[in-house]
Amino acid sequence: MAHDEDDAQQTRDDAQRTQVLRTGAEAAVRRDQAVRAAVEQGVVSDAAPVVGLLDVTGIRASAAALHAAFDAVTPPGTPVLHAFAVKATPLVPVLRLLRSAGIGAEVASPGELALARAAGVPPTHTVLDSPAKTPAELRQALALGIAVNADNPQELARLDAMIQSAVTGSPIGIRVNPQIGGGAIGALSTATATSKFGVPLLDEGARDWVIRACLDRPWLTRLHAHSGSQGMPLEMMVRGVAATYELAEEINERAGRRQIDTLDIGGGLPVNFGSDDETPTHAQYARRLKARVPGLLDGRYGLVTEFGRSLLAKHGTVLARVEYAKRAGGRPVAVTHAGVQVATRTVYAPASWPLRIAAYDAKGRPKSGPAVGQDVAGPACFAGDLLAENRPLPLLEAGDYVAALDTGAYYFAQHYSYNSLARPGVYGYSAHSSPSAEEVRFAVVREPQTLDEIVAEAGGTTERDALRRL
Repeated sequence: MAHDEDDAQQTRDDAQRTQVLRTGAEAAVRRDQAVRAAVEQGVVSDAAPVVGLLDVTGIRASAAALHAAFDAVTPPGTPVLHAFAVKATPLVPVLRLLRSAGIGAEVASPGELALARAAGVPPTHTVLDSPAKTPAELRQALALGIAVNADNPQELARLDAMIQSAVTGSPIGIRVNPQIGGGAIGALSTATATSKFGVPLLDEGARDWVIRACLDRPWLTRLHAHSGSQGMPLEMMVRGVAATYELAEEINERAGRRQIDTLDIGGGLPVNFGSDDETPTHAQYARRLKARVPGLLDGRYGLVTEFGRSLLAKHGTVLARVEYAKRAGGRPVAVTHAGVQVATRTVYAPASWPLRIAAYDAKGRPKSGPAVGQDVAGPACFAGDLLAENRPLPLLEAGDYVAALDTGAYYFAQHYSYNSLARPGVYGYSAHSSPSAEEVRFAVVREPQTLDEIVAEAGGTTERDALRRL
């Protein structure tokens, strides 16, 4: 019997690998169609030499796959909220698209909450997480009925006072840090011994404090832990979830009832930045959770997830024109309009955040020719503004285009106003092929920033003599 089960699992794994390869290949075809259409339709042009492109078909498919992954490992009727981490792609039309696909919002600031509300995400599908919530933020969340995860004892004391003075429908939990260690990127590792997030469970007395805090407050019904991040192995993520589940079980046993009824397991599923394949998948993660922490998924607990990068990264492309092609020290250098302003992490930490680069000719067609090591440089005025260094690509020429791939998460969120470079426009696309024709349609997600907006952002609309009169 065990042998039959192993064979069945192997068959399922083989089928999933085939599906992953097919999905990645289809996405690459849509991307090539979109780049060519962006050039032909003037989405990218002299006036707009850098743009962001989002594959709407791919986003919908990822949302559906996330739902299917956890539906497959939980009994029917299990309350599961998938809340998109707004920080990853804080664009209202994207949040609306995800909302229509049954995805809520995880927010970590008043600005992110405003974006989620503008997108129509209901309070019951919204989760507030932040290590520095102000009293005003907490009061607003409680008034709206948004789920709140308290980060520390001081924040819980604030909530004590607020709940005594006003009734709320907000589910409230405590964020814990299982202290399982860091991944390959230290700056993103949230479950280290000294992480700034949550109550550190392995510190002396901390676990007992969490248990007592819950037993003293019947309205504390959730535990939250976010252990994942780019560079974090799945097994470590699962260990963090397991530690949180074990704590919930202990609290419920001590309470003599199911006080903790929901576990928020965060997000942080790593993304493959080396190819078009979407690996690891949400389904792989869900199955590993089922094998390691079966009680979490047996229907006794509600579940919240907070995936961001893994939902959007593979569906975004930064497309930029090559303005000049030159040589320095014998190496070709393609000077483009995409650099630190759109790819800040890649420019400043290239070892942690390497990007795939695709080359296209002046008509937006995939460029052919022998691979030549060359730098792909951005427009900012410092030498390190490089998307790629000595990268083998078909030799780029002025008027060609480069595409920075897998940039659907964070690369449209973290514009860096170096040299007062404008935020590029972002466009969603759908690409369809038939035996007779290809059709690519674009929709504006975010208009490109204007020069007047740059001036206003830099204080250009304040009173002219404000400083001279001081």
